[in-house]
Amino acid sequence: MLFARIKAASYYLRVRLAFWYGGVFAGLVVVALLVVYEGSRYTIVQETDERLLEDAKETAQAVAQLYQDRRRVEEMLARKADTHTHERLFLQLIEPDGRLSWASKEAPPVDAEHRPHDEEGVFPLRQVGVFRVAQRYVIGDGVPRFLVRVGASQEQINAAVWKRMRVMTVAGVLVIILAPLGGYWVAGSAIQPLTNIIYTASRLRPTQLSDRLPIRGTGDELDQLSGTINNFLDQIGEYLQSKREFVANAAHELRSPLAAIRSSVEVALGAPRTTDEYQSLLETVADECAQLTTLVNQLLILAESGAGHVLRHVESLRLDKLAEASVEMFRGVAEERGVALEATVEGAIKVSGDSARLRQVINNLLDNAVKFTEAGGAVRVDVRILPDGGAQMKIADCGCGIPKHDLPHVFDRFYRGDKSREREGRLRGSGLGLAISRAIVQAHGGTIEVESEIGKGTTFIVSLPPAQKPDANGRLAHVGA
Repeated sequence: MLFARIKAASYYLRVRLAFWYGGVFAGLVVVALLVVYEGSRYTIVQETDERLLEDAKETAQAVAQLYQDRRRVEEMLARKADTHTHERLFLQLIEPDGRLSWASKEAPPVDAEHRPHDEEGVFPLRQVGVFRVAQRYVIGDGVPRFLVRVGASQEQINAAVWKRMRVMTVAGVLVIILAPLGGYWVAGSAIQPLTNIIYTASRLRPTQLSDRLPIRGTGDELDQLSGTINNFLDQIGEYLQSKREFVANAAHELRSPLAAIRSSVEVALGAPRTTDEYQSLLETVADECAQLTTLVNQLLILAESGAGHVLRHVESLRLDKLAEASVEMFRGVAEERGVALEATVEGAIKVSGDSARLRQVINNLLDNAVKFTEAGGAVRVDVRILPDGGAQMKIADCGCGIPKHDLPHVFDRFYRGDKSREREGRLRGSGLGLAISRAIVQAHGGTIEVESEIGKGTTFIVSLPPAQKPDANGRLAHVGA
């Protein structure tokens, strides 16, 4: 049971951070202790070596002064050895012929004599067994060439090192024990904002997205995460609001033709009718069904654009050919209304895209242009190549124009501008044509813009990127970028 609780607790980020923090800190403490140990040992060895060399020098100088009185030399050596018993220092005096002349108590048998490394008779320090040994010749006019040997046990060096390290080791052990507790507290403080994020996110509902994560103003990663989530919630809120409006508008648009169909059917069923009357009612039903079909197809296109599937077949195509075909299709309608339809094409202009969708854009724009141009007016279509290799198409009319307050909304779904834009005797559109056109153009990686002036007309400008090969899924590289 206890093991299960420990295992469950290990899944918490705070506990794992505490263990990681404690483990890293403990490792650093161990490394620091090792560094201090080696540093202390090196320092003490250096100090011991310097002291041994100094003692050897002083002893050699004293022997040079007292060498004629052997008794005083031995007393001096004994006195020096007695004053350093706590350091376990030993001294030896070697005769010029190599015999041991005098040695302090418990002096080990050390044979460390080699060649001196300078003219003053100073030998390099040597490690002989567990001893550090300094040697020096007695130098002076008429003085026999005695050898002074001073040494100290390595055990004293180790004892001095451990004496320095004892307190630090105890402190290090305490730090290692307390480090996980400190890490637990630090981790708790660090992840508290994350806990607040989890709590706030758990209260969010699709129908209630007004709550936002607090921004502490620190600018750290958690603040950036909160800001990112808040932006995402804003986008979700806008998306849901757009969907609600879309569904409401779609229901409203569908209700009118359905009501007309139902009314026509009820009239037909209400009493016996003549053949001509039945035919007229059926024609009304057929017209309303055609409007319903158009509206449903438009709604499907918008749904596909929201899911990123508006382009079905991407290929390299001639935009100039598409524009010319659409102009020829609308030429008869334009002539019937007394509107001149002019096209200017700047050579062969290639783009990448779905020909059916691009033609739908051109048809939507041409239909609006012809619809809102009075008799005697003209609609101009201009297709040309951009300096970067892309294509631009302008469709301009000389109609009544669009008011400034309507311009920012002309591409919104179900948006209908001022009634002055309606032609007398014609039904208004569904308000989806320009929204669909924008979705198609954006799916191709292009842009669509509008310029208008009241009383002078309106110009729609479609810009498309240079032609490029689609990927294995039939998508263009710039789509969604």
